[in-house]
Amino acid sequence: MRDVLPHVRRWYADGERFAIATVIGTFRSAPRQPGAAMAVSAGGVAVGSVSGGCVESDVYAVAQEVIRTGRPEVRRYGVSDEDMFAIGLTCGGVVEVLVEPIDPASFAEFELVAAAVDAGRPVAVATVVTPGEHLGRRLVVRPDGVSGGLGDTGLDEAVLEDAVAMLDNGSSAVRQYGAHGECRRTEVAVFVQSLTPPPRMFVFGAIDFAAAVARVGKFLGYHVTVCDARAVFATRLRFPEADEVVVDWPHRFLAGVLEQVDSRTALCVLTHDPKFDVPLLELALRTNAGYIGAMGSRRTHHDRLSRLRAAGVTEDELARLSSPTGLDLGARTPEETAISIAAEIIATRSAASARPLSTTTGRIHTPALS
Repeated sequence: MRDVLPHVRRWYADGERFAIATVIGTFRSAPRQPGAAMAVSAGGVAVGSVSGGCVESDVYAVAQEVIRTGRPEVRRYGVSDEDMFAIGLTCGGVVEVLVEPIDPASFAEFELVAAAVDAGRPVAVATVVTPGEHLGRRLVVRPDGVSGGLGDTGLDEAVLEDAVAMLDNGSSAVRQYGAHGECRRTEVAVFVQSLTPPPRMFVFGAIDFAAAVARVGKFLGYHVTVCDARAVFATRLRFPEADEVVVDWPHRFLAGVLEQVDSRTALCVLTHDPKFDVPLLELALRTNAGYIGAMGSRRTHHDRLSRLRAAGVTEDELARLSSPTGLDLGARTPEETAISIAAEIIATRSAASARPLSTTTGRIHTPALS
């Protein structure tokens, strides 16, 4: 949704009808995760993707039909389909897609959702995906309130509770309920899509390696902040891709933004200078950041560990530190090093083996971690 939002906002403002196709469920080796979206305008323009190219043509046709009829549809594509090869989903996976029409009359809360995304505020959209009279009904959940409804007060309350919890971890998935919101029932399926602000990457140390890490971080979808105490090096000219460039002592800056650090956050400490990185890591290792990496040689790493232990950092806390940072790719240049760091961040985030796929067996695409 975040990727297609700039386009659909223009269509919405112009009064043009359009449809949004959203992945609501995946099984086995489906290429995209729940929440991936493709939008199709009444004029035939398509943006976004729901399968990396496998089923886009069929979804496009369904979207055109949904725009014409005004009725949402749920489609399932996978290895059980007789026309699997005609459609193109030959990867062995299964994907379920909700295709729904959007116009001011059908989705009055669209502007609320768009405004929240623009402002970097979390918002969840819960949509009934069970065929029937309530298919396509929506409940929009924001930290400051809710709007819309799913057709039953009890169902609204149950979904609201789940949506708030899912917003906390940024997950999107289908949840099952009874007709009035009863748990352990399956009469009603509701897809809850969490639209959360981009994850944060904090890069400490205004060096050439940091510039490369900032570029890769932006490419991966992070909101990137570069911080260094040296004003002559921490400049917008040197870090044009970063969202923010801050001149401050790293540990002091991190202490002031702890509310922005969560399990999706990556902290990249590239200063390899004890006066900067020891107080910074002492604080960082006590946050719940998903990735904490520090650059330096083996000798620098062992010296750093000794200093951190002397500062009172526990062994459990030290075990969270990836140092030297990055995967062993034989990287030498700043760009190669940035790729190795990014690869380790992805592997840590997904709990993957970080081995060549040619040496592994089983599924390529594992379920996303909630």
